[in-house]
Amino acid sequence: MDGEDMAPEGGDSKGRDSAAVRARYAGAAQAFLELAGQVPDQAWPRPALGEWDVRALTGHTSRALTTVETYLATPATGERVAGPVEYFLAVRDAASPDAIAQRGRETGEALGEDPAAAVRELVQRVTVLVRNTPDDALVATPAGAMALIDYLPTRTFELAVHTLDLARALGLPPPASLAPAVAASLELAGAIGSRLPAAGELLLLLTGRTGLPEGLSVL
Repeated sequence: MDGEDMAPEGGDSKGRDSAAVRARYAGAAQAFLELAGQVPDQAWPRPALGEWDVRALTGHTSRALTTVETYLATPATGERVAGPVEYFLAVRDAASPDAIAQRGRETGEALGEDPAAAVRELVQRVTVLVRNTPDDALVATPAGAMALIDYLPTRTFELAVHTLDLARALGLPPPASLAPAVAASLELAGAIGSRLPAAGELLLLLTGRTGLPEGLSVL
């Protein structure tokens, strides 16, 4: 999928290409499944990201699937959230790093003796659910009620970032099916960053001025 086919991920659902949003989410879920299936049995306790081992990182990533299922089944109340940018701005400081780390460990343990099989079953179940749910179905998120088609880009973002994390931890290349989700997530990250007080510093970071390996820049 090239840039001309990509609808903006940061706007509201009126300007969003529903088929593209759904395809990116499904592709990211399949990429996560593909990578989880390549984890050797002995690698699940391997350090992965911060306090997480590979199992905990996989558990945390799986929440980009389970939250869709859970939030669709929960009555949506509260103020309507306009889109994915507003969602991320609302939840940026909602949970402490310690709470997030612990939840990842717990979710990882809940994957059981065969985490890859658990991920496979979860991906199959949730992608079917999403496929059979209309765009305007309400999702009860921590930030407020959202249309499913506005919430999915936030889950694609989580799948893209943490599947990349998992690939790095395993020393494997990211699956090719992740590429559209990565491109859309970069766009969403830029939209979020533009609304932050540190927008200028983020732009300098992306253009290789500071904090990045030499030669790594969007220019």
